[in-house]
Amino acid sequence: MAFPRRLLIEGEELVLDLRPHWIALVGPGLVTALVVAGWILALVYAPDQGTARSVVLWGALGLGLVILVWYPLRAFVAWATSNFAVTTDRVIHREGFIAKRSMEIPLEAINDVRFQQSVFERIVGAGDLIIQSASEHGRNVFANVRNPEHVQRTIYEQGERNKQRMYQGRGVPPAAPSVTTELQRLAELRDRGVLTEEEFQAQKRRILGGSG
Repeated sequence: MAFPRRLLIEGEELVLDLRPHWIALVGPGLVTALVVAGWILALVYAPDQGTARSVVLWGALGLGLVILVWYPLRAFVAWATSNFAVTTDRVIHREGFIAKRSMEIPLEAINDVRFQQSVFERIVGAGDLIIQSASEHGRNVFANVRNPEHVQRTIYEQGERNKQRMYQGRGVPPAAPSVTTELQRLAELRDRGVLTEEEFQAQKRRILGGSG
């Protein structure tokens, strides 16, 4: 399911639109295979006839269906309906078919982007992306991201371009913004509701401490 472009604001462009890596379906696939194997065993080893056979077969069928709905089906729906998108202004994560969940992080609020991969994840091109932001979302971990190193680089690139647009719009050179400029930017984020008062004060102390 592609990211709905109708959700983009005026002047915003979609840079990346990613579905979770297929590695997210490995666990659900294994569970599905075990359920099917259980059904086959029930057919083979159930009593030859009578009520006992019906109880075993219907019991195996019911238990298998419960397991399939509880884990593999839910995992597949989450995979099929999940989008991790990077735009020229935001990082957006959406998930859900009937009940939807959405989270947005403005690029200017992102402080740090990291990724981590196991050996197997590195081979298949998957990993976890960790975004630390100054917004109310704080630290977020996005699992099973495709090519997380490329996504990390893209977020940094778009963040720098976003800053340049903001500085140029104010007539400020994009290189080495002053302490005053940074404080003004933080104040704007607070006024827009991106930062809480506590987050604003913490960032302000960090900037003033680094300028001393």
